[in-house]
Amino acid sequence: MGLRRRLASQSAIIFAVRIAGAGLIFLAQAAMARLWGVALLGDYLLVFAAVNLIAVAMPFGFQTVAAYFAAEYRAQGQVRQLRRFLRRAYLHVGASAVLLAAFYFVIFTLPGSVAQTLAAYWPQLILLATTTGMVFVSGAALVGLKLPYAGFFADALFRPIVVLASLAIALAMSSGGEGLGQMLSILGVLYAVIALVQAGYLVSTLTTVPDTQAPVPGQARRWWRFALPWAVITLATDFFFDLDLILLAPQLSREDLAIFGVCARIFALVAFGVSAVYAVTLPDVFEAEALKDRPGFMQKIGDANLVATGLAVLLFAGVAIGGPFALMLFGPAFQAGFVPLLVLCLSLVVRSAIGPASLVLSVNDRPYASLPAISLGLFSLVLGNLALVPALGLVGAALAALLAITVWSVSLWATALRITGLDVSVFPRMRQLAARQRRPS
Repeated sequence: MGLRRRLASQSAIIFAVRIAGAGLIFLAQAAMARLWGVALLGDYLLVFAAVNLIAVAMPFGFQTVAAYFAAEYRAQGQVRQLRRFLRRAYLHVGASAVLLAAFYFVIFTLPGSVAQTLAAYWPQLILLATTTGMVFVSGAALVGLKLPYAGFFADALFRPIVVLASLAIALAMSSGGEGLGQMLSILGVLYAVIALVQAGYLVSTLTTVPDTQAPVPGQARRWWRFALPWAVITLATDFFFDLDLILLAPQLSREDLAIFGVCARIFALVAFGVSAVYAVTLPDVFEAEALKDRPGFMQKIGDANLVATGLAVLLFAGVAIGGPFALMLFGPAFQAGFVPLLVLCLSLVVRSAIGPASLVLSVNDRPYASLPAISLGLFSLVLGNLALVPALGLVGAALAALLAITVWSVSLWATALRITGLDVSVFPRMRQLAARQRRPS
């Protein structure tokens, strides 16, 4: 099997597994809403939003560049250097866990419903965040070592399975608020086992990689130079809605927070389809860039944007038809999320049409250039929530998210155009195709 076909096949399998895992989480959350009530589902979503954000922050960005350095050190035969990198990343996770444990006495005294909800589940939150941070580091390193299934499946497949298992055990033992606490405790223990098994597999894999080069001094400074900007980029993009849930918690009731959280999860499930387009295309894009084939690079980016934008429009239509049925699984109250869900799906069309500007900036070794645009987007999100949520409720929250995603997407596009001279949006490719159709045969 050729390299391109193998990469496409692996990408298809990985994203199919991600969609299946997201579907399992979707079903688990629907069961919580039906059996424990909308308010407790809101607590669960708030706790997991905090878990994801803390887990991303715990390795200090090292998980975002672990795949890059693992691939580099593997190719150069610098296994000892990779071990040093991984020890540093795991040390960051462990030290952060100790700080989180000490912070319990602070958060327990903070006013507000958000702090009190998190304090009620703080031990479980620490365990889940620590194990998730470990999985982020181990998974990325395994991807860099050309073991993508071992890298992705712990989070994409095994975590949803243990979520369902933990829910089933907790339902058998108790119900209500006590049941949620027990579920999170069981989940933390089971996911810790998965994290340790994955880390052990990574360590055993390193013993099979040739170690031919001595460690190079001064690499830690290089690690930080790459890790810090990507920590912010990942936090603000891949975990955008987890951050938004934390911001919305003081403004929305627990019921409305649960409804918006479910809408965000459905949106994430839909967005996997668009992400798969870029995942399958990336190998060809990187190859064109490595060969300094600028026209080929732009054509591949444009084709990916065309497919992604068309798919985003189709998915929007699909959500418009099937959204009410999906929301009905959670109960009649969740029908209030239909319009916000449609608004969120519009942002997927915007992102696809504007194109992967942050990718182009990274390819040109300018990851820091993305930070101003992302900061502007987050600032727009805060202002949008403050201005729109009090008057429009859930629809206002969705409009604020759409505004933020549009602002940072357009800003990133303008930044990439200014620095690289490349228009990475879908429009140049559309103009090329239109001109070709007008050309006489």
